[in-house]
Amino acid sequence: QLQASGGGLVQAGGSLRLSCAASGRTLKAVSNNGMGWFRQAPGKEREFVASISWNGASTRYSESVEGRFTISRNYAEHTIVLQMNTLKPEDTAVYYCAAARGSSASSITSAYNYWGQGTLVTVSS
Repeated sequence: QLQASGGGLVQAGGSLRLSCAASGRTLKAVSNNGMGWFRQAPGKEREFVASISWNGASTRYSESVEGRFTISRNYAEHTIVLQMNTLKPEDTAVYYCAAARGSSASSITSAYNYWGQGTLVTVSS
């Protein structure tokens, strides 16, 4: 299982730090597989936000968050972190963490087979 946390209400320009904790069958995936964050805003399709390879050497970001968000992994705590800075109202969405089937940092939804339950991020203007 993947448990996402850290969402909340923040003003535009503020920061939030999302965490994704693994348990059970996803513990090995967090250490050995690519991991990603996706988001879904009301009335919109789920979209890619950021991903990281199994060893942390490679990361990918969507154009809309490049330079503002940073993805990282903590092997000791079996967590994936998404640091979000300079938040904008258009970042408002439910954020999901996911574990990929492979080891690379993928931006493709179908590359992921384990999904967390999501955490809501609301950015006010």
